[in-house]
Amino acid sequence: MNWKIIFTDIDGTLLNKDRELSPLTLKIFQELQKQLPIVLISSRMPQAIQHLQEELHIAHQPLICYNGALIIVDGETISTTEIPWETIKELHNFNKEQNCHLSLYNNIEWYVPQEDQWAKREENNTKVTPVVKPVEEVLAEWEFSKKGAHKIMAMGDAPKIDAIEKFLFKYYKDQLHLYRSKDTYLEIANKEVSKLTAIKLLLKSHFPYTLQDSIAFGDNYNDYEMLKAAGLGIAVGNAKPEILEIAKQTTHDGKEDGVAKSLQQIFNLF
Repeated sequence: MNWKIIFTDIDGTLLNKDRELSPLTLKIFQELQKQLPIVLISSRMPQAIQHLQEELHIAHQPLICYNGALIIVDGETISTTEIPWETIKELHNFNKEQNCHLSLYNNIEWYVPQEDQWAKREENNTKVTPVVKPVEEVLAEWEFSKKGAHKIMAMGDAPKIDAIEKFLFKYYKDQLHLYRSKDTYLEIANKEVSKLTAIKLLLKSHFPYTLQDSIAFGDNYNDYEMLKAAGLGIAVGNAKPEILEIAKQTTHDGKEDGVAKSLQQIFNLF
């Protein structure tokens, strides 16, 4: 098969144990980016992806952020889908009893209620520094400017995150994607978009290719649709069981250069 384009997740898929790009990954991507487009597709915000693009020599390629809720091409936003302000307000009210950390994201903005262990961990993982601001204040500003969230990250003790997930599923299951990456993490996004909807939009508007021309790599629940639809959906060895089940191929663990080793074999590199 003559593959035309590559889409890859980042966290749990592309980065090594130090959450960095390994020498092999850099070497393989530097060679491959001369032959075909490589697009990073992640739940991360733009700044947390751009420095990786630069290291991989693919800064000229589109960015798919927030699991497809924000798509940027040549520095311009071509698609944006937010969680409505009213939904964030209801979640905030419910969370007053749970008192979980709620990170609110809109484009390049990231707000945290306090600089706690959760904020510090995400800052360390993404190399982006958040703005500390109470949720009430963010909501007041966003109500005035008519903004919503591209992503909400709820973090806290597992039983409290369970309660938030049940609340959102009960009242907003038709409106929200709820991705449980860990017992203590819940990623929340608008249900109208996913990594697959973002890929379809780019293939329609920017690249002259089809889903069958594409290779996609992933490890988690938010990669499910993308891997199932791609011409070659590849799961890294550490992927969730449901992802391993639907993937067309499985490669090494993400922390052990799974993506690079797979591409090395597919394209007969070095």
